[in-house]
Amino acid sequence: MLRTSLPLNYIKRTFRPLYGWTQATPKSGFLDPSWSRSVAIFPGMVVTKTTGNNYTLAGSSNGTVGATANAGDRPAGFIAQFVGGNGVDELLEAGINAIGVWELGPDAEFEVLAPAFDPTLTWAETAGTDSLIGVSVGNGSGAAAYNQGQLIPWASGGGTVSTANGSYQISTNPIARLIQVESPSSIVIGGLQPRYGTTY
Repeated sequence: MLRTSLPLNYIKRTFRPLYGWTQATPKSGFLDPSWSRSVAIFPGMVVTKTTGNNYTLAGSSNGTVGATANAGDRPAGFIAQFVGGNGVDELLEAGINAIGVWELGPDAEFEVLAPAFDPTLTWAETAGTDSLIGVSVGNGSGAAAYNQGQLIPWASGGGTVSTANGSYQISTNPIARLIQVESPSSIVIGGLQPRYGTTY
C-alpha cells in the first residue's frame, strides 16, 4: 500500500512483482543514517549494503559519489520505498528508517517503471541470450549523478557511458536481466540465472 496526500494520489510504485511472491525475497533493512538524501530514490533503484543491516543507494557506499571506485560496489537488491522520489519520503513520514530490499531469485520477474531505470538509453531484447542490466554508480565527473542508482544496460566489466546528460560509471556487477521492453517507460526484468563454469 502507498499512502500519499490527496494531490499525489496518482503516484504508483515504480517496482512491481509479476512473479515474485515465492520467487523473490523482500529483506528488511535500514537506510544508512549517513545517506544525505541528495538523490531522489524511487522503488526499484539499486542499493548496496554498508555495515550491519544498513543500505545506501548504489554509488555511495564509500562516501565518494560518482568516483570510479564505486563501480565495484556489489548491488544488494532493489529498494521498495520512495525516499524523495515524486516528493514522497515514506521513511520520514513513518518516522522510522526501515526499508525493504527486494532480492530476486533466478525465476523472479518484476515490472520496472521509469525513472527507476534510465529511459533515455537504448533498451533492446536479445534473442537466445541474456541482455544484462547494471546500475549507474554516479557521474564520471564526481558530481551527484542525476541517474545514480538507476538501472542501465550492462556491458562486461562495467565502464563509462557518455550521454547527452553527461558521462557516468556503470557497475562492474550486473543486477538483473532484461526480459521485455513494454514501452519507453516500462520494462520487465528477471533475476540472474546461474552460469555454470562462467562468470558475468
